[in-house]
Amino acid sequence: MRRQAVKIRLYPTDQQVQILAQHFGCARWWWNYGLNKCIETYKATGKGLSQSGLNSLLPALKKDEETEWLGECYSQVLQSVSLNLSRAYKNFFDGRAQYPKFKSRHHRQSIQYPQKVKQVNDCLKFPGTLGVVKAKIHRLLDGTIKTVTISKCPSGKYYASVLMEYEDNCPTSNSEGKVVGIDLGINDFAITYDGEKVSKYPNPKHLAKYEKKLAKKQRIAARKVKGSNRRRKATLIVATVYEQVSNVRQDYLHKLSRKIVDNNQVVVVENLFVLGMVRNHKLAKAISDVGWGTFVNFLSYKLERSGGKLVEINRWFPSSKLCSNCHYQIKELPLDVRTWVCPSCGTQHDRDGNAAMNIRAEGIRMLALSAAEGLSSSGTGEANANGEEVRPNRGRKPVMRHSSVKLEALTIPLAVGDG
Repeated sequence: MRRQAVKIRLYPTDQQVQILAQHFGCARWWWNYGLNKCIETYKATGKGLSQSGLNSLLPALKKDEETEWLGECYSQVLQSVSLNLSRAYKNFFDGRAQYPKFKSRHHRQSIQYPQKVKQVNDCLKFPGTLGVVKAKIHRLLDGTIKTVTISKCPSGKYYASVLMEYEDNCPTSNSEGKVVGIDLGINDFAITYDGEKVSKYPNPKHLAKYEKKLAKKQRIAARKVKGSNRRRKATLIVATVYEQVSNVRQDYLHKLSRKIVDNNQVVVVENLFVLGMVRNHKLAKAISDVGWGTFVNFLSYKLERSGGKLVEINRWFPSSKLCSNCHYQIKELPLDVRTWVCPSCGTQHDRDGNAAMNIRAEGIRMLALSAAEGLSSSGTGEANANGEEVRPNRGRKPVMRHSSVKLEALTIPLAVGDG
């Protein structure tokens, strides 16, 4: 059983736009009301409200004269808000997310339909008063439609994210085939090494190309009177420019990730802490523009669907400071130093190309270690728990952040010569 989401463009009529605006408002109000109730209940009793506890408040609110308009919203849309709020609290207490925040009508708006959405020709049919909405279905919706999320972007466009369920599973993940190491950077977006050659993919700097246009549109919007229709229209234009930047960036990341996945079976990357890196104000804009996190996510799901494997090595692994030839590690390597010579063997290194080689070698070591641990646990072989008998541990010890490699999947004539 596998699931896949497809995002499609919606073209609602004027009447449907009003219905969606009403539903967005009801869902947003119920989220804020429920969040406030959770806070008050916790202060009073030391316990929060569960999903069922939140849903039990809805019938009384729909009968109240001040909030009877909640009854005009499809009931399961509000129940989905309760589910999302309870999940938000669970994610917070599990340390996966920040504390839930109140929602504003000035930000992205969305609602969820958990069931009963159907495709009718080139349209989507929603339960309740929304009915049949015209859509641009660019991919076949051939699975069982589960949850559908309707969202309105700041530019005024409407989209539906359709989650589908399929009976078959994704191909079994294995590590047979080519292994590529990727060093992500700012000067060059990605530097790859596949065991034969180093390839560099440039950083398009999408935001920099639109900065002049964006600044002009923002100046025009700033001159308009607050609350006026002209300011609203000017703000929509600014949002459209931001959307163009986002679309161009995602297009580049999709094409590059597809190219890498088609040519390689195993992709090795560093587990970068982007949230901490953007605290450097000198590099924050450049790091946010390249989209490293999105790129790794694209690689991950594309590899999963094709039966490949993504390996993430420890972010503290000294990939740039380590000589890929003799494994000598230098003490310091400032960011402005792009080439260096190994004091031990005299090899001249390009900083990024050398890092890609070391990342690939470390990923291979982790795969071999994982396979050796599997052999040891099955009783068919012996291996040191620290992996010294498999391959020397160069630099700081990495952390395995991917599933264990199955024994039949290991191909590693990989090499002592690859290190």
